[in-house]
Amino acid sequence: MRSEIELFRPQNLVEALRLLAQHRPDGKPLAGGTNVIVELRDGHHNCKSFVDLSRLEELRGIKIQDGYVVIGGGTTITDLIHNPLIDEHASILKEAAQVFANPLVRNRATVAGNLVDASPAADTAPPLLALNAEIQLMSQSAIRWVKLNDFITGVRKTLLQPDELVAAIRWPVPSLRSVGAYAKVGLRKADAISVLSAAVMLEVNESGLCQKAAIALGAVAPRPFRFHDAEVTLLGKPLAPEQIAIAVRLAAEATRPIDDIRGAASYRKRVSEVTVRRLLTKAAEALR
Repeated sequence: MRSEIELFRPQNLVEALRLLAQHRPDGKPLAGGTNVIVELRDGHHNCKSFVDLSRLEELRGIKIQDGYVVIGGGTTITDLIHNPLIDEHASILKEAAQVFANPLVRNRATVAGNLVDASPAADTAPPLLALNAEIQLMSQSAIRWVKLNDFITGVRKTLLQPDELVAAIRWPVPSLRSVGAYAKVGLRKADAISVLSAAVMLEVNESGLCQKAAIALGAVAPRPFRFHDAEVTLLGKPLAPEQIAIAVRLAAEATRPIDDIRGAASYRKRVSEVTVRRLLTKAAEALR
């Protein structure tokens, strides 16, 4: 028989942080609940209390601040699709949001919740990694920013402490000489967990040489991550097919996929190579 669970509904962020501190480590923040409620129903969650963040407007919104695009942790996936700032400065994140689950889930699910869940197939992780995003972790006693690439440490594991919540996510406003590309591979076109997802960002200087590169994949390793060794091979060079081929090979070699119900490891590795090649080529052609 499932034990009773307390639900707290704070009126503001200060109260929410106090409740998390008071009930740690058994109290957990609850936003959209699209993953947590399912796990709770199936008996896979053993927390004793939830702090409901869904009504806190302080955790929602999208703005430009000090050279960063900043989104509140409670911003929903649907918010990403319809916000002009995301359309202008993070089209790859908008593309990921558009293929995230289904409309009902998108209306409830939050960006912070998708990252905190730390699934290897988290849809928002690859585009945010490619955008070089940081996560703001807030507790009653401290505020800290950590790189998203460091925040997710493994399957369902993050740096989030028991009394913390994800207050915001931010990334530098991309240069006008930068272009991104995104792709998701699934068993069907809609409402599917990724077989793999990928995002790239490329930026060139006035001479047309690559000065920034980001390649990020999800569902091909225990956590979504950037392929730094592959990125480095592009820097300072023209984005020619032969140079892209080197980066693609290194990225594919760095993947660590598994066999599961959605695809074999060998299939994921091969599709990773093909997808990264297509995305880098697409971005390079747009920059020309």
